[in-house]
Amino acid sequence: MPGRNDQELDLSLLGNQGTSYSFEYDPEVLETFDNQHPNRDYFVKFNCPEFTTLCPKTRQPDFATIYISYIPDVKMVESKSLKLYLFSFRNHGDFHEDSVNTIMNDLIDLMNPRYIEVWGKFTPRGGISIDPYCNYGKPGTKFEQMADHRLMNHDLYPEKVDNR
Repeated sequence: MPGRNDQELDLSLLGNQGTSYSFEYDPEVLETFDNQHPNRDYFVKFNCPEFTTLCPKTRQPDFATIYISYIPDVKMVESKSLKLYLFSFRNHGDFHEDSVNTIMNDLIDLMNPRYIEVWGKFTPRGGISIDPYCNYGKPGTKFEQMADHRLMNHDLYPEKVDNR
């Protein structure tokens, strides 16, 4: 693979044509690869506009766009495994806030990033939308302070809700 210095990647999903999709929550599907630029701080952002999960009480589907932004340290999440992981929420019953925090916690456990934030923008049900946001900065670093600052200022400019 060009740009990888002939490093062998231990990825089982990327390029695999026989991928199976789990319909139950499955954090074990997540895979990582080495950050090729560990001496630089930079953001990686994923947008998942087709996220679905189930209300744990009514079992009705909830739809959202999930935004994941992180500053990697040594490991990075492989995108196909992330897609399969997010898909695994399809029949999983969790409240919006729990889903977003679970995603962030699983990604922290997986790759120990310098910084990460997850924002769920759920479509309205019953005339109200719920948009939970959570973040994390590695303790004892500038990223911990960054997390505090971004949490306190993340919604200074509320969006006009005319696109849902």
